[in-house]
Amino acid sequence: MSSTEITDPGTTQLTPLTPLRLREVTVPNRLWMSPMAQYAAGQDGRPTDWHLVHYGARAVGGVGLVMVESNAVGPLHRTTSADLGIWNEDQAAAHRRLTSFITGRGAVPAVQLLAAGRKGSHQLPWHGAGQNGPVGVADGGWELIGPSAVPFGGLSVPREATRADLDEVVEAFAHAARTAHLAGYEVVEIHAAHGYLLHQFLSPLANHRTDEYGGSLQNRMRLPLDVARAVRAVFPPEKPVFVRVTATDWAEGGITLDEATVFAKELAGVGIDLLDVTSGVLVRDREARPPQREGVNVDFADALGKASGLAVAPVGQLGGLTLAREVIGSGRADAVLVGRALLRDPYLALRDRSGDPAAWPAQYHRAL
Repeated sequence: MSSTEITDPGTTQLTPLTPLRLREVTVPNRLWMSPMAQYAAGQDGRPTDWHLVHYGARAVGGVGLVMVESNAVGPLHRTTSADLGIWNEDQAAAHRRLTSFITGRGAVPAVQLLAAGRKGSHQLPWHGAGQNGPVGVADGGWELIGPSAVPFGGLSVPREATRADLDEVVEAFAHAARTAHLAGYEVVEIHAAHGYLLHQFLSPLANHRTDEYGGSLQNRMRLPLDVARAVRAVFPPEKPVFVRVTATDWAEGGITLDEATVFAKELAGVGIDLLDVTSGVLVRDREARPPQREGVNVDFADALGKASGLAVAPVGQLGGLTLAREVIGSGRADAVLVGRALLRDPYLALRDRSGDPAAWPAQYHRAL
C-alpha cells in the first residue's frame, strides 16, 4: 500500500517476517503485540516492574512492534485508578525503562493514547462487578464526560461535554503525544474505537448532540479528526501515528463500514500512517458483540486499506501463525496485531523459528 515500504524490494511474497517501513521507522517484522490493559499502575499512573517484565518478555519473544496498553491522556480520562498515564514528565521517565528495553531487543516501542469518556471510573475487571461496576466520586472516582448524557450500561451517567471540555481533550492528546516522544516511543496510536470517547462521538448510538459535533457524519467526525490533526502536528514528522478505528458497531443505527470508510479517507488526509482495525464494543449488548470468527476484522481492514490508501493492521481473533501468514501473504493487511494469544505465549512469534538460533536470545540457545 502507498504508505508503506517493503525494505527488500525483491520480495515477491510478503510474510510475517518481512520488515515494514513507516516514515523513518522500520519495524523488523509484521507480527505485532496488541495493546491490552494490565490495570497494574499505582495512583500516579506510572509503569511498574510488572509492565517491564510483561512487555519485555514479548519483545524478547520476537514481535516486531510492542504496543503498550492504552495510556490515559489525563487523570480524568482514565478507565480505572490503576490505568497507566502519560500526561507528565515523571510518567515519561518511568516509561523510558520500557522503551529502552524494548528497543534493546530489536522491537519498536509504541503506545496507545486514550480518553475513556463514558466508559471511565469503573472497578478493576476482577473486583466486584468489574468493568460494569461504577466508582462514584465519593468513592474515589471522577466525573465523566461524553458526547451526550447517555451512560454505558450501569456506569455513571456522563455530563454532556462542553466546547471547553472538547478543547481540553484535543490538547490532552497532543500533550500526551509530546510526552510519549520524550518517553522514547517510536509510534503513538490514537484510540478511536471500543466505545471510548472518540468512538462515542463517532457513533449515533452514543452521540445525540444537535450542535456542530453531532448529527451528520461530518459533525460526528469533528472531534476525532481534531485530535488526529493535533497529535500528528506535535509528534515528530519522522515517526508514524496510528489510529485504532471501528469498522462497524455491530448494532442497528451504529457506525457502518461505509461511514468507517469515509473516516479512514479523512484520516489519510490528516497524515495518519496506519489504521488498527477493530469493531464493536460500543454498547453493552450481547447481540452487538463481534461474532466469534477467526480473523473477524481482516476483511474490514482490507476494505479500509484499499479505500484510503493507508497501511492497515487488523486486530481480534488472530491467534495463529498460520492465519497471520495467510493474511499478510495475501496482501489483505500490512501487519497483524495479536492480543490474547500473546498473553498465553510471549514467545509465539518465535515458535516457527526454533531452527534459527539467531532469532532467539543467546541465553536460550541451549533449549533449541
